[in-house]
Amino acid sequence: MPWAPRIVSFAAAPDEHAPPRSPVRPPPPPRLLLGCGPSSAAPICLPPRGRDGAGRRHAARPRRRVHLGPPRGRRLRGARARRGGPTPHRGCRGEDVGAAPIEGLRRRAAREGRGRVRRGGVDQADEALRDANWLPSENEKKERTGVSIGGGIGSISDILDASQLIAENRLRRLSPFFIPKILINMASGHVSMKYGFQGPNHAAVTACATGAHSIGDATRMIQFGDADVMVAGGTESSIDALSIAGFSRLRALSTKYNSLPQASSRPFDCGRDGFVIGEGCGVMVLEALDHAMERGAKIYAEVRGYGMSGDAHHITQPQNDGRGAILAMERALEQSGLQADQIDYLNAHATSTPLGDAVEATAIKSVFGHHATSGGLALSSTKGAIGHLLGAAGSVEAIFTVLAIHHGVAPPTLNLEQPDLLFEGAFMPLTAAKKMHIRAAISNSFGFGGTNASLLFSCPP
Repeated sequence: MPWAPRIVSFAAAPDEHAPPRSPVRPPPPPRLLLGCGPSSAAPICLPPRGRDGAGRRHAARPRRRVHLGPPRGRRLRGARARRGGPTPHRGCRGEDVGAAPIEGLRRRAAREGRGRVRRGGVDQADEALRDANWLPSENEKKERTGVSIGGGIGSISDILDASQLIAENRLRRLSPFFIPKILINMASGHVSMKYGFQGPNHAAVTACATGAHSIGDATRMIQFGDADVMVAGGTESSIDALSIAGFSRLRALSTKYNSLPQASSRPFDCGRDGFVIGEGCGVMVLEALDHAMERGAKIYAEVRGYGMSGDAHHITQPQNDGRGAILAMERALEQSGLQADQIDYLNAHATSTPLGDAVEATAIKSVFGHHATSGGLALSSTKGAIGHLLGAAGSVEAIFTVLAIHHGVAPPTLNLEQPDLLFEGAFMPLTAAKKMHIRAAISNSFGFGGTNASLLFSCPP
């Protein structure tokens, strides 16, 4: 590793006689490279002529009416939202990923120990690793490869099914693998077991910022010398009665466009009234610079900055001035060493909620100033195409951002017909794909509890 932290001293208690010393910051970390191809997102990353991504394999826009009733078909009253974007139940190439063999596990354990959330993580990790050409057989390389795949909520549908068995006094029908199935860290665990990766095994759980935190945390694990390669991302599967009922009670879901579902997710639009729940998974492979260069890895982009912050304000609502989002973006910029006017594209978190979108727009104007208002910053929210993937949103949108850099095309904000009054002049979200050279870009992710993350990527050297 070009740089690794060293422990220079350790003390159980401070020395009362020692003179005060200013805090010492470690040297800046080496630049890291994104050494994988998130090809799973390519079909919807840049929809031709700005088309909706619905119907594509990983698109999270609705393809059918989702039954909102609880298990066994009883009607769920009070839930007004009627749309969601479920993921297919089969693998990328048509195989049953739930039955994929994992070394060291019996077939039944491998099958029943993975809910829908875990299956998506394993499947996308496989695709990312193959594209990155990183399937090591040597033990030394496996020991230097880790996994960081998180989830925002977990297997609510599995919990619902299990609770129904308990309510019907059918305890013996409960799978002995129920507990492993609902643990969020099992996505990372199954990827580790399948490929024999013995590096860090990590799972962030930070609501809708999970995917971004997973990638950022993995970056730092490489910087601190814990691994040479990290498989990182987020996964979510929350199209179920309880999740939709809960978000409905929060009045967070769109209901105005139930008869026209393709128009429901409309970030930054004056007619927005809530988000559309999506399902999916996004995984990328991160590598240290020297490791990627040595093996001639295919490089899509460089990870330059990772900013985090907390709103310290409200469990679901951001501060009106967007201070938390401002801090996350500023910290990502500071870590990268870049100036605000060197950022060419920003993938906004904008979920299509009235307050959240407005606050983020305010924060972006505060951070980027004249660069934003003069039109120098291309801005869009890809949730107009795929909905809100909750814990997977940050990683999928990071992939959008990386592919925008790689292809030189900034993706549009779909369903943006009448922009919010906060936008004026040249400060306007993209409504069509824009061909442009993108030197650096930021992907924002914000979650309940006031947790914020900004990832900054740039062109590879």
